[in-house]
Amino acid sequence: MDDALILFDDDVARDWFPFCLTRPAGELRFGTMTLRQRAERWFGMRCAGYMAAPHLQAFDEPWAPPVLQDVPPHGAGTLFLSSRTVLAEPGPDDARVGPEPHLIAVAGMVCGWYAPAGTPLPGDDFFRDPVAHTPRMPVRELPGRLFRHPWQLIIDNVERIAADAAWLHPDAPRPDLPHGVHVLGDGAVLLGRNVALEPGTVLDASRGPIWLEDHVVVRAFSRLAGPVHVAPGSALLGGSYEGVSIGPVCRVRGEVGESIFLGYANKSHEGFLGHALVGMWANLGALTTNSDLKNNYGTVRMWTPAGPVDTGAVKLGALVGDHVKTAIGTLLTTGTVIGPGANLFGGAPPGYVPPFAWGGRDTGSWYDIDRFLATAAVVMQRRNVALSDDARTLLRAAHDEAVRRGWIAGP
Repeated sequence: MDDALILFDDDVARDWFPFCLTRPAGELRFGTMTLRQRAERWFGMRCAGYMAAPHLQAFDEPWAPPVLQDVPPHGAGTLFLSSRTVLAEPGPDDARVGPEPHLIAVAGMVCGWYAPAGTPLPGDDFFRDPVAHTPRMPVRELPGRLFRHPWQLIIDNVERIAADAAWLHPDAPRPDLPHGVHVLGDGAVLLGRNVALEPGTVLDASRGPIWLEDHVVVRAFSRLAGPVHVAPGSALLGGSYEGVSIGPVCRVRGEVGESIFLGYANKSHEGFLGHALVGMWANLGALTTNSDLKNNYGTVRMWTPAGPVDTGAVKLGALVGDHVKTAIGTLLTTGTVIGPGANLFGGAPPGYVPPFAWGGRDTGSWYDIDRFLATAAVVMQRRNVALSDDARTLLRAAHDEAVRRGWIAGP
């Protein structure tokens, strides 16, 4: 029996607002894949599930493993790894695990535990804070880093796209391209199956690779400047795209710079998006624009559950939660954080928008949860995905958790 991989959200990951309300941290995208897919590829194991916050028990996405209620019985070895771990490209022996019980550390911080079959499993305290509850046992140091905040995914994403392409497709030959598609630079151009590039497309690989996966569509008058990664089924509808990771089945248009789309999101119209992380099923209305640079060129502060934090970054745009909707002409200030389920209209919202907020600057009104779910079902069906009973339960639980934590008012 093969070893199992289980990812866990510790107390730090459980505060990765706005995404912590609706998904485990391992389902966030970084570079060309999610954090979970990165761990699976690194260790050569399929993730059996997540240990995560109780309100995520009903997490239900057909392409992702479930959230587990308890650590399952293991007939083989089990590798537990913090979901916010990002490992560097493995060396010849790095991905090997076992045979003896040991801890895993990255940059000197414990972030995992390997338990061979028949050996004790970590306790709940370890999953919540592995550094503070480290037993006396051998430690194996692996190359990589442990992210502290979700905006670090944005800051390091461009470099990660380039590293992923070199790791996964070294020395890949440049494909034949349709007539009228122009390529600049000597960087890698990687195309999956049935990629449609219309004449008038410019692929600028001067500063990094451009990787378009299966069934990607790029409409005329699009300019892609690498590093760029576009996941299967997405469409670029015209505009400028530089240093972006775009997840599966997205529709994106306009000027987009150094941003990440998790997947199934819609930005089909003009408007600037820079240094942003956009959640699943978000819809950014026409001319929605964010600022990613303060007028004084100072470092950007972002709201967190523990209070505002100076990110140390000069350029940061927005964290946009799952199922967020913005109306035409919405303007987002530098470092805006928008909770999941928010429906924004009426101009420029504040720098922190609570979950399930309804309106513009006045975020003291809340989206009725039943009406929100009815809209979510319609939105998802347009992409041929049903809002399952478990997904409804999850979104209700996210709403209740937001009330419990004081982020929104109760009924």
